[in-house]
Amino acid sequence: MSARAREIADRVERFVREVVVPYESDPRRDHHHCPTDELIDELKAKARAAGVMTPHILPDGSHLTQRETAAILIRSGLSPLGPQACNTAAPDEGNMYLLGHVGSPELKARFLAPLVSGEARSAFFMTEPADEGGAGSDPSMMRTTCRQDGNHWVINGRKAFITGAKGAKVGIVMAKSEATDGTGGACMFLVDLPDPAIRIDHVPNTIDSSMPGGHPVVTIDNLRVPADQMLGASGEGFKYAQVRLSPARLSHCMRWLGACIRANEIATAYACRRQAFGKLLVDHEGVGFMLAENLIDLKQAELMIDWCADVLDTGALGTVESSMTKVAVSEALMRVADRSVQVMGGMGVSGDTIVEQVFREIRAFRIYDGPTEVHKWSLAKKVKRDWMAAHGG
Repeated sequence: MSARAREIADRVERFVREVVVPYESDPRRDHHHCPTDELIDELKAKARAAGVMTPHILPDGSHLTQRETAAILIRSGLSPLGPQACNTAAPDEGNMYLLGHVGSPELKARFLAPLVSGEARSAFFMTEPADEGGAGSDPSMMRTTCRQDGNHWVINGRKAFITGAKGAKVGIVMAKSEATDGTGGACMFLVDLPDPAIRIDHVPNTIDSSMPGGHPVVTIDNLRVPADQMLGASGEGFKYAQVRLSPARLSHCMRWLGACIRANEIATAYACRRQAFGKLLVDHEGVGFMLAENLIDLKQAELMIDWCADVLDTGALGTVESSMTKVAVSEALMRVADRSVQVMGGMGVSGDTIVEQVFREIRAFRIYDGPTEVHKWSLAKKVKRDWMAAHGG
């Protein structure tokens, strides 16, 4: 780790452990048990005062390397509230990365600056309702459309599981142009929120509860967007999505590794204090072995993240490597979270510690940013392609 990353990471860890952790029992939650914006804004104010607001983006606007970012985001994840407080949470972190790399100076000034400062939250509008045949893991199924009307584009469609849409001030909307002049295909637009043309229909209760605003289902009804708010050109939306995809996927791994490190700490402390059948729980082989296996999975997750970050730092898209890392890390962390619950017994399924929440959050993590099975299917296709290429198939 570089000296600058170590210094920033140490500050972030101190802030999360000393300032953020006491807020985990704060009752300011909505009816989905997600933290309210009032709670998050209070934490962000404390992060600014401590100099840990958006710590992976330097004052000159440059972004730390992915390996440096990993050191910082892992530590911000030591509490489920940490990424929100430090402005390293999804979807904002991925949206900032995308805009920082492909946004024009005008778009950066208008949309990126308030995200970096923590004054605004954002939402990424891509997933669509499954029961309507919309896009999910297969983005080619996108049904939301856009058509040019003079110097504006008009967008219509439905989106689902749009994290943080309720309360967001910046939106990135993906839609499909049906133009027949060769410019058709996926498009990506930046929009100011709220907008009366984007209606929140429903905020479902979900297994996870760390994201303010939840995961709403929305209807987009004749949303008019100026043409200069399109990222790139018509038909280039998937290309820009690829810029965001691998780093955002890896960032999820970083943050949830931090959460599972903390869950394992809590489970370990419980096992080293709690007695049963004449000795400490940790001295019972069945319990001690679970904690030993946690250490192995946590280290393997850390090494996979470091490896993938190193690939991305070369400038490669890292699609294959991030798929491998997403599968390995999400599955390993699920085992860690499950064992931590099991070690703690009844305490593990209560809300008295964050272990129960971490278990729920990691279960959701195995699905978002691509379910394990989709990544394995993609990797299997690569296995076949590589074999066919090597054997003249």
